[in-house]
Amino acid sequence: MKDLNNRVAVVTGAGSGIGRALAVALAEKGCRLALSDVNETGLAETAAGCSGAEVRTYTLDVSDRDAIYAHAEQVARDFGQVNLVINNAGVALSASVREMTDDDFKWIMDIDFWGVAHGTRAFLPHLIASGDGHVVNISSVFGLIGVPKQSAYNAAKFAVRGFTESLRQEMKLEKQSVAVSCVHPGGIRTNIANAVGKNVLELEGIGTCTEVDEDVSGLRIVRVGEEGVAHDWYTFRQLASVTQEEALEGSSSSSSSSASAATEPPSKRRKADNGE
Repeated sequence: MKDLNNRVAVVTGAGSGIGRALAVALAEKGCRLALSDVNETGLAETAAGCSGAEVRTYTLDVSDRDAIYAHAEQVARDFGQVNLVINNAGVALSASVREMTDDDFKWIMDIDFWGVAHGTRAFLPHLIASGDGHVVNISSVFGLIGVPKQSAYNAAKFAVRGFTESLRQEMKLEKQSVAVSCVHPGGIRTNIANAVGKNVLELEGIGTCTEVDEDVSGLRIVRVGEEGVAHDWYTFRQLASVTQEEALEGSSSSSSSSASAATEPPSKRRKADNGE
């Protein structure tokens, strides 16, 4: 898809962060936008920032499979076609394998993996029918590297990566006119990054994961200093080794990019309900 003008683009988690930035950029390219989030206030702010574009907003909890499929049909009716789908909505949880509850594990998988999988499957027939479709699934740098206290997030983002890479090959083998991309953002100042903070993304002496490069030497990240200047290259294996002790420090934390009506994991909601 070389020309985005007048193409219909769907963006989940558009109420803040990466989703909002994508929506604004797509509006500037002339896209017609179907933006969703559970945060109606944030969604309205995003829509207001997409001046000059045709924008429709939808309240959507991506952990709800039936709601996603209904959303796909509604968008197709509203716009007449769907060309681009960006499954961006997501949440984060910082907890060790031992301390994480089953409910918390399910919560993050329902949003970060199943939200992407159902979003892809629900819109895929419409993308194929368009004759020029593209699905973009947002994974993470943590879909490439395992990090302490991020087991649930790692599991979801690795799953997104495998699911998306498999779909890409299927579309090629079937000779469908649907491109498939999996994106692995590093440290970006979003609601999710603000929550995990120093524990993972901005570890002292390491810097922020901001760039991924693949060549014959393997996947690498760049260390960025306070002035944003790249200093050293680290392999992911080296990073995991260097940061292990610091990543284990601190209390459990969670955040979301407005993906679900339940923007905190079940364990935290239970404490709040009990006045803890």
